[in-house]
Amino acid sequence: MKKIFDNTEIAFAIKSNSELDRAFYLFEMIKREPLVKIGTAVTKFALKTHLPVEGIIRATVFDHFCGGITEEDCMPTIDKMYSKNVHSVLDYSAEGKEVESQFDLAMEKTLNTIKFGKEKLGIPFAVFKPTGFGKFKIYQKITEDTPLDPHEEVEWKRIKERYDIVCKAAFDRDVPLLIDAEETWMQDAADDLIEEMMAKYNKEKVIVFSTLQLYRWDRLDYLKSLHERAKKQGFKIGMKLVRGAYMEKERERAEEKGYKDPICANKQATDTMFNDVLTYMFKNIEDMAIFSGTHNEESSYLLMDLIAKSGLDKNDSRIWFGQLYGMSDHISYNLANAGYNVAKYLPFGPVRDVMPYLIRRAEENTSVAGQTSRELRLLKEERERRKI
Repeated sequence: MKKIFDNTEIAFAIKSNSELDRAFYLFEMIKREPLVKIGTAVTKFALKTHLPVEGIIRATVFDHFCGGITEEDCMPTIDKMYSKNVHSVLDYSAEGKEVESQFDLAMEKTLNTIKFGKEKLGIPFAVFKPTGFGKFKIYQKITEDTPLDPHEEVEWKRIKERYDIVCKAAFDRDVPLLIDAEETWMQDAADDLIEEMMAKYNKEKVIVFSTLQLYRWDRLDYLKSLHERAKKQGFKIGMKLVRGAYMEKERERAEEKGYKDPICANKQATDTMFNDVLTYMFKNIEDMAIFSGTHNEESSYLLMDLIAKSGLDKNDSRIWFGQLYGMSDHISYNLANAGYNVAKYLPFGPVRDVMPYLIRRAEENTSVAGQTSRELRLLKEERERRKI
């Protein structure tokens, strides 16, 4: 497979010189782990005590990793990316809410995104996070087979209603819907509910996508069993494939509570799991649709190779590549330039509410071996090419 990801002119075509500079200096800071830890602690304290730091956050990390505060804020970025054939997945990224009004707001935001997806070619998907629609502890109790109290029963019924409302809206408007994955100790409840939605709305084509976090060693077995059920019941499977976002937390909890670590033994095992699941899904593409959410070049080349050898079109509607906004532009824009389907997750929401997401991005770039150094190398090459 021809290597295409080193073309920085294509990768950063829509970035101005000042945006390129900001990205370079931001990743220079992120590569210093102590600085990230100190910055995270200071930011949390400043927001908690209502110090006026939102302007600083907005001008640096927020504007690099997020599209804006509202959907309308995101439109210039969406249009700019789409001019290079890179699509957007509008992601309302406010996290940690625990009240019904906020869950209803997240549902309304998702419904709005579905409407945008119907009206705007640059927005091919909608997305939501399970705990955006209901309390974590309710998913956890169901996953752990713990009875709900009467009030929680009402809340769980409302969660199920929210899922059905947005899945039906996605089905009616023919806009595929991505549903994220979270921690293992709540995920079974979400998986079962998403499977119900797939069985209901994925009869003819994939509308509802679940997410597989492939740092989990059990996910290929889960997918195969889901596939058997889908064949018997006559529905198709949509999956977003990611490596995962909660590794340290998962390992700490497993050790603390004395159960088997749900995470693959090492990065190589995770990479193998991702590629094995990707290959399995591709071999069963008549029954499935793939959203390959990865910043890994080798997994991206694997999918490109599978497409090439199969004779399928590069832009087959069942196969998408995805990355996060603000990261791995060298993958996104070079893939799009080569004719593949590509979408960037574009988070939005109030600065304070999006901070948990931004902190995860900073920590991810610090902890994932090679991620930040790769971003810096490519940014440096493009700055040199432009002679900034």
